[in-house]
Amino acid sequence: MSRARAVVDVGAIRHNVGVIDAHVRGLSSGARSAAVCAVVKADGYGHGAVASARAALDGGARWLAVAHAFEGAELRAAGIDAPVLLLTEPLAHELDAVVDGDLRVAVYSDEGLDRLATVAARSATPVRVHLKVNTGMNRAGARPEAVVDLAVRIARTEGCELEGLWTHFASGEVVGSSATASQLERFGEVRAALAAAGIEPPLVHAANSGATILRPDAHFDLVRPGLAVYGVAPAHELAGHLHLLPALRLESEITFVQRALAGEGVSYGWHHRLARDTHLATVPIGYADGIPRRSGMVGATVLVGGRAAPIVGAVTMDQLVVDVGPSGDVWPGDEVVLIGAQGGERITVDDWAGRLGLLTYELLTGIGGRVERVHRGAAR
Repeated sequence: MSRARAVVDVGAIRHNVGVIDAHVRGLSSGARSAAVCAVVKADGYGHGAVASARAALDGGARWLAVAHAFEGAELRAAGIDAPVLLLTEPLAHELDAVVDGDLRVAVYSDEGLDRLATVAARSATPVRVHLKVNTGMNRAGARPEAVVDLAVRIARTEGCELEGLWTHFASGEVVGSSATASQLERFGEVRAALAAAGIEPPLVHAANSGATILRPDAHFDLVRPGLAVYGVAPAHELAGHLHLLPALRLESEITFVQRALAGEGVSYGWHHRLARDTHLATVPIGYADGIPRRSGMVGATVLVGGRAAPIVGAVTMDQLVVDVGPSGDVWPGDEVVLIGAQGGERITVDDWAGRLGLLTYELLTGIGGRVERVHRGAAR
């Protein structure tokens, strides 16, 4: 019944995780390599959390990560029993979901630990805590000088168990990043301070997609790839480093075709005027569905009949307009591909990001709820 579809190839997700896992294993210097923790927050980066999680686990991931407790609860409700890490401190209204779902939880403040302590004492099993260190991202995390005291508090809190120590990189996808090197150095100093205090968390992790690809010295016990799981390189410079397959195809169809004359304006504000007589096709997907309003003003294109056709004028809430050329050889019902291949042509999410000056993350997670998710490629 939908007017636009995000068709997700779960086989591509399974393949990508397998490639990531093999990459990490190949770079391991010891008998034990880091496990893959697939990040499936934000509805699996717009791909569907449950289907993505199952495909990732089938591909070799042993952990999953989410940002909100309800995301973890959704995985548990679907019967997924792999370890699930909540990457943010649980808020008061999320505590029951943490306990009920046996979620691993990030802690990085005394207040967060105090909240957790209110439910940890009545939990049938220990709540496993991953202490996050702020090594320079300055978004969330315990300051390095506060980590030892907080770790001691966690260990002494009834019902809590210190299972992990972790951090997050500000520039993990940048080749030769001095920021990543600096953060790793600070992280190493924190680990040394903990060891001196007799505290050695069983699991240490730091690497996002970029650092998973670039920094084997940051692999530790877990790697936490997100974007790479879905077949998109975390930076243009990293495209091709791993054989990743894009998992998402965004498609719609033409609903209306009309002839328009040179000089006429298109859409709100007439930001585009036609340079020639042509035909315009209306496509029922708009900015409420995640297509940025200015797409038609920066040269974004879609595929119609195996050819690239420009979006023209401002994208509206529910529709956009495409210049399909003077011949007008398209019809209502014809397929329109916004991300993916048609004929011999392909448009990638990187193409959209480059045109719009946005991150691929923004575009994928911005695909709205009216866009139907269709999952193809059965699990093995």
